Amino acid sequence: MIHKYDVTIRIMRESDFPYMAKWLNDDLVIEYYGPGLTLEQVIAKYGPRISDEHYVMPCIVEYKEESIGYIQYYKVPKEQLKIYCYPLKETIYGIDQFIGRSDLWGKGIGTRMISALLEYLNSRLGINTVVLDVKSNNLQAIKCYQKCGFRVVKELEDSSLLMEWELHSSRN
Repeated sequence: MIHKYDVTIRIMRESDFPYMAKWLNDDLVIEYYGPGLTLEQVIAKYGPRISDEHYVMPCIVEYKEESIGYIQYYKVPKEQLKIYCYPLKETIYGIDQFIGRSDLWGKGIGTRMISALLEYLNSRLGINTVVLDVKSNNLQAIKCYQKCGFRVVKELEDSSLLMEWELHSSRN
């Protein structure tokens, strides 16, 4: 689907469920992405997504041809737009992601995978605004998102920050 730098983002498959279960049981991943999920819970949650029965597009991130993380994108539902205080008529996409191998954190891979997805969303789908929420104590992720062009737009009730990326060249 997307290949840029040494990162590939591809649609998630059933064969990826064991990776997800492993990653979602890593204490460091759970701390920021949580909660931990068993293999059965992973299948129940992500099965409908890979079967196209859910609005989220689930993807696996590969680094140097090895599966290392998860990233998803979706059109933000109207109920969530209300919570985020965006006009309901706007088309805004959301992303969520994590690198499941904590030994690869801090190496710039997150910045590359997010930048590649943002470029894809803009060039292929015409998306100009993308949001994400991040736990306010996840300073490493916040720094990564800022490198990708996200800015904090508001604090959310659950000790998270809403961050927004907007393609500014379309407004120049």
